Amino acid sequence: MASRSSAFLIMMIIALAVAPAAFATDYMVGDNSGWKLGVNYTTWAEGKSFRVGDTITFMYAPGVHNVMKVNGTDFQKCASSNETAVPRTTGNDEIPLMTPGKKWYICTIGEHCSKGMKLVITVWAAEGPSPAPTPATSAATGAEVFASRTCMWMLAVMAAYKMIMA
Repeated sequence: MASRSSAFLIMMIIALAVAPAAFATDYMVGDNSGWKLGVNYTTWAEGKSFRVGDTITFMYAPGVHNVMKVNGTDFQKCASSNETAVPRTTGNDEIPLMTPGKKWYICTIGEHCSKGMKLVITVWAAEGPSPAPTPATSAATGAEVFASRTCMWMLAVMAAYKMIMA
């Protein structure tokens, strides 16, 4: 009996360790429109709760657009003051959100930024307080969502354990 309870304990520890990472979200900037002229990225970002561990992906035609991470001042000017910064140019630029705070991105080709190809987001801590809900988001808090997801993981692990040990 001791080996069964040890196996159960190990499975629970693994489930709790993996659960937060399993809930990271991958966002495609602009959804089906991608990263291009004519998309309102402010509207696109509204109602989204970006978290540390999430990923944003900029999809675009290589050579036509690019992605440059800038600071707030450069974002307003639509130009990078960092002479050593190199824009991303693959057309499938995945950017992991590793730290909380504001993040600014622009296209540095021609007048694209001044024509709206710029994105600002706020990244929240993975398990911190949620931003105030907007009409496009659920009223559930981050803690409630995390607790609910953790509970579902624990139930799944217990069900798997029961099937294995049956």
